Amino acid sequence: MILFSWSIRSSGCAAAIPSRASETTSAGSLISFFTAVPLRQIISESRTTCGVSYAAVGAGTTAPIGVGIGLAAVARPAYITSGRALDLGGHRSIEELRARTTAVLDTAYAAGVRYLDAARSYGRAEEFLAGWLAAHPEIDDVVIGSKWGYRYVGGWQLDVPVHEVKDHSLAAFTEQLAETAALLGPRLAIYHVHSATLDTGVLDDTALHRALAALRDRGVRVGVSTSGPGQPEAVLKALDVEVDGAPLFTSIQATWNLLEQSVGPALAEAAARGALVIVKEGVANGRLTPGASDTPPRVVEIAERLGVPLDQLALGAALAQPWAWSVLSGGVTPAQVESNAAAAAVQLPEDVLAELGELAEDPKAYWSARASRAWS
Repeated sequence: MILFSWSIRSSGCAAAIPSRASETTSAGSLISFFTAVPLRQIISESRTTCGVSYAAVGAGTTAPIGVGIGLAAVARPAYITSGRALDLGGHRSIEELRARTTAVLDTAYAAGVRYLDAARSYGRAEEFLAGWLAAHPEIDDVVIGSKWGYRYVGGWQLDVPVHEVKDHSLAAFTEQLAETAALLGPRLAIYHVHSATLDTGVLDDTALHRALAALRDRGVRVGVSTSGPGQPEAVLKALDVEVDGAPLFTSIQATWNLLEQSVGPALAEAAARGALVIVKEGVANGRLTPGASDTPPRVVEIAERLGVPLDQLALGAALAQPWAWSVLSGGVTPAQVESNAAAAAVQLPEDVLAELGELAEDPKAYWSARASRAWS
């Protein structure tokens, strides 16, 4: 399957992709844009009416794309990563975070980052990303991914009891695909179920699978992201889901880092079956960054011995995994993104990789500690 990266060079494209789903179209009609019209027809019509240029990009193959950028921490005022008081301070209004997201994306692209990752629950991540793309019509070599399955309910506040709500129903997919389509349109290349776990039933819902397959069959790669100590089981079950004799989930986004390596064998299996593997939380929500207060001493000692910044060591180890297609930076400042992107140049000898493999914590303990992290 070849996916396409689009560059919209004319405001006339507004007629092709409604800018606001709630005002201009129904959820069903936007899903029809993706599922009822053959992809070649969409390409042909868009090229004619909008002056769209497109380029085949790496999402169509399993060739590694390297460091990517995720917008989980930068496009909403609260998240669980360390150091937000220092990184963001009180500058967390919508317009301030829009400007910060723009700066992060500018820096990432200049550093060679070509996979850009958002989600419906990441505050205004899709909106900010869509604005950045519109401001850069010359950029046609990036792969755009997003996720559905959580709703952002934080109201742009820091101290609310709940920031996001999980919903893996067919109705939620219908609604959220419409919202994503209204913002990202045909530039969407990969669409993940957000945090697919065995308990939600999303991997058993055949009606939902049929709807996802319609999206797959029109050229959007469908995948899952995973979280929790049950990641290995969820990944393997997702790989076995087929619709009309073809695999449904061919992109896997999972948490893998030096402190949580349990999903590694399942990710290797995913890559062996031809799925893209995207690593998230490579710096363990800030625990594997310079100056963090909760970094295990041994990993600090290894980084110092090698003369490699801690974040680059962590991301470099993820990039060294033969199954990794992309490893996400979650940086919220240009300096963090530049440092994260520099991990692509880190070369780790086999003996060091073996040593790093001994740092993994018990998965249940790791995820329990992650669950206790405060939103700030």
